[in-house]
Amino acid sequence: MRSLHLEKKGLRCLAIAESFRQNSKKSILCGLVMRRDFLIDGFVFGSATLEGDDATDVILKMYADLERPDVSYVIISGLIVSLYNIIDIKKLFDKLQIPIIGITYHESSGIESAIKHHFPESYKSKISEYKKLGTREKITLHTSNDVFIRKEGCTTNEVRKILDDLTLQGSFPEPIRVSQLLARTLLQKGLTF
Repeated sequence: MRSLHLEKKGLRCLAIAESFRQNSKKSILCGLVMRRDFLIDGFVFGSATLEGDDATDVILKMYADLERPDVSYVIISGLIVSLYNIIDIKKLFDKLQIPIIGITYHESSGIESAIKHHFPESYKSKISEYKKLGTREKITLHTSNDVFIRKEGCTTNEVRKILDDLTLQGSFPEPIRVSQLLARTLLQKGLTF
């Protein structure tokens, strides 16, 4: 496993965000490589099945497609994407051997009842995947905004330092914000991957 060198200006993250329409079959996932000094250094795209189970493998393929061994960690906007397509953070860490950070922006009491409602026949496996994520930790950024994280391969203090460095205002780290904008723009243009 590679350790984080938080002092390096050129420390690169792969930030992943998504966009989709409720009536679509797939979402657009955008991966953005950004250095700690905000230099954008690459893009990669993928798509995950709405209500599916393929988001983890899609992210692994996106990382492989980048061919960028200089990426030091991954930040994902939410570990439950594309209408309950649950990302296995432990599998990502085991395969990539770099820190993985899932970030969300709102308090939540959990989604078990929503999963049961949406998947009346197969909710048990979805809930099992959801529970494997563990609980979220709340951290307060230098902007005074709270975010909620799940992490593998790094400490809470390292995550706080990374997010403080990458968040210029509000609660969205800059690489996630740009990745989200790009995913939304591609969706609006009707592009698919």
